[in-house]
Amino acid sequence: MLGRKAVQWRQAVLLAVALAIGFSVLFCHPARAARIKDITVVRGIRPNQLYGFGLVTGLAGTGDGADFTSEVARNMLLKLGVGRGLSKLDSKNLAVVILTAELPPFARKGMTIDVTVSALGESESLRGGTLLLAPLTGADGQVYAVAQGPISVGGFTFGGAAATVQQGHPTVGIIPNGATVEIEVGARFVEDGSITLCLHDPDFTTATRIAEAVNRNTKAKASVEDAGTVCVVLRQLVDPNEIMERISDIQTLEVVPDSRAIVVINERTGTVVAGQHVSISPVAVSHGSLTVITRELPVVSQPAPLSSGTTTTVPNTEMTIIEESPLKEGGLTVLNSGTTVSEVARALNLLGAGPRDIISIFQAMKEAGALHAELRII
Repeated sequence: MLGRKAVQWRQAVLLAVALAIGFSVLFCHPARAARIKDITVVRGIRPNQLYGFGLVTGLAGTGDGADFTSEVARNMLLKLGVGRGLSKLDSKNLAVVILTAELPPFARKGMTIDVTVSALGESESLRGGTLLLAPLTGADGQVYAVAQGPISVGGFTFGGAAATVQQGHPTVGIIPNGATVEIEVGARFVEDGSITLCLHDPDFTTATRIAEAVNRNTKAKASVEDAGTVCVVLRQLVDPNEIMERISDIQTLEVVPDSRAIVVINERTGTVVAGQHVSISPVAVSHGSLTVITRELPVVSQPAPLSSGTTTTVPNTEMTIIEESPLKEGGLTVLNSGTTVSEVARALNLLGAGPRDIISIFQAMKEAGALHAELRII
């Protein structure tokens, strides 16, 4: 028992030390600049989602075997003029699927895009199947691309009457460059000689820095509309090449994006990630836990001689309570004003806190008003 406890204590210490080192590295380096094109998007330049319905053939008995699939295959054969008089088709080699794709901005007619294929019925695997010609429509119901081709599936499933082995997800696959664009979607991003930059993470400070960088380094005139929008006037540009060059110059400018003080906690994995602006007020942190060890030690009861009794097993439970406290003087640590998250990690290391304990301590510090950051639990 002592050996196992020592191993657990060593693992907790190593994890806390790694957390402290990570936070120290994070807070010792200043924030780095990012390109405007990496933190914003030009309004009007966006992808479009496409979807469709199709039929997959060539499966080795791993299809859905549904009557609906047979009807879909029969209707397709009727369109080809060969479906009359056919009996009911065996659909174990067929599967109905849903198709999804993303039409990127500036996609031209004849370009190819990837297609994701997902089983709609109870198909066991799409491995080795081929998608027949299927249209891909947009939200407006218009066909923008057509898809067809062999499906690439990363997983597999094999089994017999008593056991099955599966790796990955064999009911979802992809057709690389499996769809051909048939209709182009225009992108109008220059209006009245100006463009609008939309921030991925709206922030007034970051938007102001973007406008200042554009005004300082280019001939364009930028102004902040709100926390997520910066309007850039390109000024009397007629030549399209000059317009594209001016936009390229703006997007390659570098600014230091600002961010809010946030501590993100994932309770499922025990992950704690803190931003660089997180600060902590003076607070005392105490951490301790009780470990209850139970052991079942059954006792065999023998009957008295000539008592006509029977030998029975009587349950016997032994319980031991251990109070864990790595510090001899107690588990209380005082964090002074200006303490950073890296220092908190070191203090929690001394207290012997594991990842779950760190999460609980951060939550308690937030409730006490000592943690000056948004606590986000995912």
